[in-house]
Amino acid sequence: MLIHSNTKVLITGAASGIGKIMTRRALEKGAELIIWDINQNGIDTTINEFTHLGKITGYKVDVSSESEIINTAQLVKQNHGNIDILINNAGMVVGKYFHEHSTQEINKTMAINANSLMLITLQFLPDMIQNGGGHICNIASSAGFISNPKMSVYVASKWAATGWSDSLRIEMEYLNTNVKVTTVTPYYINTGMFDGVKSQIIPILKPEYAAKMILKGIEKDKIYVSMPLGMHFIRLTQGILPVKAFDFVAGKILGIYHTMDHFKGRV
Repeated sequence: MLIHSNTKVLITGAASGIGKIMTRRALEKGAELIIWDINQNGIDTTINEFTHLGKITGYKVDVSSESEIINTAQLVKQNHGNIDILINNAGMVVGKYFHEHSTQEINKTMAINANSLMLITLQFLPDMIQNGGGHICNIASSAGFISNPKMSVYVASKWAATGWSDSLRIEMEYLNTNVKVTTVTPYYINTGMFDGVKSQIIPILKPEYAAKMILKGIEKDKIYVSMPLGMHFIRLTQGILPVKAFDFVAGKILGIYHTMDHFKGRV
């Protein structure tokens, strides 16, 4: 779906990182932006920075709360009408071994990274179907394909997001809805969310590049946007190699299993 002057785009987690960059880029294309974030100061700053580019409205939402999602979605529909493109971008990570997690951390991670995508989409998808089209873009992760130490709960949430997102795509195709679904599975992006991560061979992505590729993928109705290029071959490699052989390649050669050793995260 092309992004132009008549396009209404809703982005969650849009007050920082690639969400904020995608907001700017979509505004530059002429779209009307509705941004959701839990950080009111971030929303205000984003609007002040980008208001000269076009129409932008912000809503403070905790996407781990079902009631806040439902209430805010109703406000968006009342104030803006139908949404053309929904980008489920909000996310969180807790970098520690599984046995060190609290139940609150587990529930919060799953609520934001997996459940919120489904709950938010549920608010806007029926209208898209009724209106004959739309686009859902779900920001998952390469962690939705590959296991990794010190992020097991994050991995669980992204496996859930990836599986649901692509299942939704098939449903929309099966029902001939003209609603497109794009699943985004990037490697680490240098936004601050993964501060302290070290990658030996696979390059950590630049936020501007990642945001550009995601919007490009939406406009081209891509099924998957995986980056860098090597992320396209994870499942193929897993299917060919025995598990221990894949562990050796991922852990010893590529160093993926050690990327979270010095994780700090966003303060």
